[in-house]
Amino acid sequence: MKKNVLIAVYNMEIGGIERSLINMLDSFDYNNYNVDLLIYHHVGEFMCLIPSSVNVLPEIGKYSVFRKPVALCIKEKQYSLAFTRVLAKYMAEIKSKSRNLVEGSGYIQMQLAQKYSSILLPRLEKNYDVAISYAWPHDIVAYKVRAKKKIAWVHTDYSKLEIDNELDLKVWNQFDYIASVSDACKDSFLETYPTLKKKLMVVENITSPNFIKKMAAETPRVIENEANTFKIVSVGRLSYVKGFDMAIEALGRLHEKGLTNIKWYIIGYGGYEKELKNLIIRHNLKDSFILLGKKTNPYPYIKECDLYVQPSRYEGKAVTVSEAKILGKPILITNYPTASSQLENGIEGVICDLSVQGLSKGIEDLYRNHNLRETLVNNIKRIDYSNNFELEKIYKIIS
Repeated sequence: MKKNVLIAVYNMEIGGIERSLINMLDSFDYNNYNVDLLIYHHVGEFMCLIPSSVNVLPEIGKYSVFRKPVALCIKEKQYSLAFTRVLAKYMAEIKSKSRNLVEGSGYIQMQLAQKYSSILLPRLEKNYDVAISYAWPHDIVAYKVRAKKKIAWVHTDYSKLEIDNELDLKVWNQFDYIASVSDACKDSFLETYPTLKKKLMVVENITSPNFIKKMAAETPRVIENEANTFKIVSVGRLSYVKGFDMAIEALGRLHEKGLTNIKWYIIGYGGYEKELKNLIIRHNLKDSFILLGKKTNPYPYIKECDLYVQPSRYEGKAVTVSEAKILGKPILITNYPTASSQLENGIEGVICDLSVQGLSKGIEDLYRNHNLRETLVNNIKRIDYSNNFELEKIYKIIS
């Protein structure tokens, strides 16, 4: 008899978490498991990529409010939930000011919004063998889903996340297992929450090479093929965390050194766009540092680049770096705390200093050293990056 699995996520907007979820769903064993997908808000370009074997549950209106504008919540007559959003924003700003948070109150606001809203949200009626909360915050699966076992996912470096840890711990304690995407993420999580050690397990992001290569081949040419142009591609949301401000300054330095044939293409969207555009103008890079915006399918762009770069300040385990390996690209990443778990330095790619100088030097070295780029590509082409076996860890919990 098939076991019943619930996987929950906020929406299917373009992002690393959502992309890794699509890869997981593409690899799941539907012969032995019924999979219900609870999407709190049915929006996002990845909705069309959900496999047909997945049962997408109908949207529950009250679950969809957390990232909507408050005015829209009021228009939809979700008055009580709109009030909790306003209250969460007010309380989060007080907390963030007292702690001088670099990234502001956004993460704490998300926590408080779900905390205050929990009593107003309906429970799911169905009982599951296992319920998986795939994206933080995890309150809804913790308090509104019935399941024999519950798993919550860790996708980021918790030593860097600016949240209310005391409030967060209460939610984590509602889960039987906590799945971290890498050993490095696991270690940083345990530095913050040592009492949760017995619940921690590592389940790496599932990569489906066949799916990624098929998507990469969908569009024959996406980047203009200019003679002698060295093309860099990066994928990520436009935020401080992703380090695109450092990338702009690094490209500016390279151009000052005469390497004006280097172009950098960014796939992603987010609240940091205005600041990045101003930086691009300030460094005279309008035609060389190009924000491409949202792309449902980033793989043709990665396929056509000469170098994939992840200039992040911190990451859990960047999905797109793994995907760049599958597509056989030379890779440069900054030395964020979990970088060594992302690739083997000098074998699968290069890890540079986490700074403008580190990025510019790393890019210049790879630009000038064709043999090094070729060696990195040959190394990763010999490695099988499929890892469906990671799902066996989940199946073992369910059985």
